[in-house]
Amino acid sequence: MVASSFWNQFDLLLADLDGVIYAGSKALVNAVDSVNELTSRGVRVGYVTNNSSRKSQTIADQLNGFGLSVAADDVISSAQTAVELLQTKVPSGSKVYVVGGEGLRSRVEAEGFELVSSSEDKPVAVIQGFTPEVSWKELAEASYSIQNGAIWIATNNDWTLPQERGIAPGNGTLVSAVHTAVGQFPIVAGKPDPAIFRTALNVFENKTALFVGDRLETDMLGASKAGIKSALVLTGISTKKDVLAAKVDERPDYILETLADLLVDYPELKQTKRGWKCNKTEVELLGDKVLVVQGEPSSVDALRAACKVIWNADKHIHFLDVQKDLFE
Repeated sequence: MVASSFWNQFDLLLADLDGVIYAGSKALVNAVDSVNELTSRGVRVGYVTNNSSRKSQTIADQLNGFGLSVAADDVISSAQTAVELLQTKVPSGSKVYVVGGEGLRSRVEAEGFELVSSSEDKPVAVIQGFTPEVSWKELAEASYSIQNGAIWIATNNDWTLPQERGIAPGNGTLVSAVHTAVGQFPIVAGKPDPAIFRTALNVFENKTALFVGDRLETDMLGASKAGIKSALVLTGISTKKDVLAAKVDERPDYILETLADLLVDYPELKQTKRGWKCNKTEVELLGDKVLVVQGEPSSVDALRAACKVIWNADKHIHFLDVQKDLFE
């Protein structure tokens, strides 16, 4: 079977961070060694994250602490894109109320905007990002400002945030709280909106990029909206079950077990009489049943083939009987 080399097609790897490179303060399995190997092969690597709470240099320092070699300019955060959007909406020097961490506050200030601490200061814009220290008072001041006419930009709308101890609420939950108060939606800088991808392509001079993420609803959808090929890695939020049932615009071009899969040729999937084959693994649609007829059902090859079967079926996955070994 003919295999496809990633690096004959792409000259830039754009990687998400949470759930792809690390979870909390710990690097994920195979992530560091795989990225270092790609770098040694001449692949340019950049990092695209919806997390706006920290400065790019702080993030680079953390990645370097894992054993990577990362410059601050290699990190594209939603704070960077949010400020770019702000610059198109209000003049430099305008008053801005910021909800979020030092990474966001420092970028807003560096571009010449005046940071204010209260809605009574009459800010013309609110930028809302995540930091664990966000308080009710800050959400209330943001809400008052928006109700008084301030433009509202959110760095991202992620509902969850992977941490070492489990899955925690993300910025989307805080944005939702403000939305409930003000009755409107923000302009969103981060994934799945394409603005952050445009920022990344501009920084890396429009190279041909492969984006690797761990979430269907942000990473895969965002890459699709931006016209960038995508790979889902199964080390973060989205599960095998999720990818089998993925919506059309959230389906990845490639499925990876870990980042180590980027170091080998990606198998070409071949259609068979009743299904699809990936390497030596075959999955078939027999009536309403999706079954592995050859190979290990729990393997990533089985998942790749099963996705092809389900995504090309005439019936929605909810009307199919999918072999449990494929997703448990």
